[in-house]
Amino acid sequence: MQTHVVPVGFDYDRLIAPLVRDQLDVDRVILLEGAVGSEANVEYSRHLSEKLEQDFRNLLGATTERVVVSDVYDYDTAFEQAYDLINAELDAGHEVWVNISSMPRTVSFAFATAAHSVMVEREDDREKIHTYYTAPEKYLETELAEELRRQADLLEDLREDGEGDEIDRTEDRDDRIENRLDSARNLLSEFDERGTTIGAKEVGDGHIVELPVASFSNVKPFEEVILFKLGEDGEFASVSELAEALARELNEEYTDSFRSKVIYNVDRLGPGGKGYIEQEERGKSYRTKLSRIGELWVRAHADGEPGRE
Repeated sequence: MQTHVVPVGFDYDRLIAPLVRDQLDVDRVILLEGAVGSEANVEYSRHLSEKLEQDFRNLLGATTERVVVSDVYDYDTAFEQAYDLINAELDAGHEVWVNISSMPRTVSFAFATAAHSVMVEREDDREKIHTYYTAPEKYLETELAEELRRQADLLEDLREDGEGDEIDRTEDRDDRIENRLDSARNLLSEFDERGTTIGAKEVGDGHIVELPVASFSNVKPFEEVILFKLGEDGEFASVSELAEALARELNEEYTDSFRSKVIYNVDRLGPGGKGYIEQEERGKSYRTKLSRIGELWVRAHADGEPGRE
């Protein structure tokens, strides 16, 4: 069962569109509503939350729950709330997905950090916790600003014309006024319906960017050799195949002892350890490759790779 934790700010599309477009399983949704800010901001966020609650049910068949974040600028309280919420969902046997695309950054960062902390503390549940972000296709703020500039220009022209004895309301001016009214009404309608952003931008093969979690443990020298080898050659059909390749590269004899050493270090780097390696069982073997955070580690440390200057 998958639970999506969705902090609601001033966005609609990128909180639900990627889940619909990528056909992700969504069984339960927890919508977080902020309770601090101007009355207009709180009311607008509540309006979007109500719309999301309805559409998550109708479009994805998910059960929904709305939870209030009492102070969206109180990082410590938001972290504690996120920590307890994520642990409760895991205890209930649910897989947890945390969307950090919306709401003030304090809440988004608090929930992302809390998810990271729970992953570190609950190694057996690490694969059940996901933090992700969705980029919008378009920001409405820029269009609203451009529309205001055009309307300001029009008002400036009208003011200058009005300095005479009588405003000459020409057909051209009437057309400009009508165009500005239509544009403003359309933008406001989109803003009321969809918030400050429109759409969910496709990134890679989908519409969400999952954020990997780094390990708190340092990488040992032989572990580095393994990571760089996986980064260079990609996926290996088995750990034995990886060990043979490493033995050739290091000019070492391929013995049971060397193979055991590789298996031991791959386990330390795997899902139950530092999380830099992914393994998929294929019969009696384990297909072995870098995880997303493993790929990032190799890229970040490429200059320090053995044999590179």
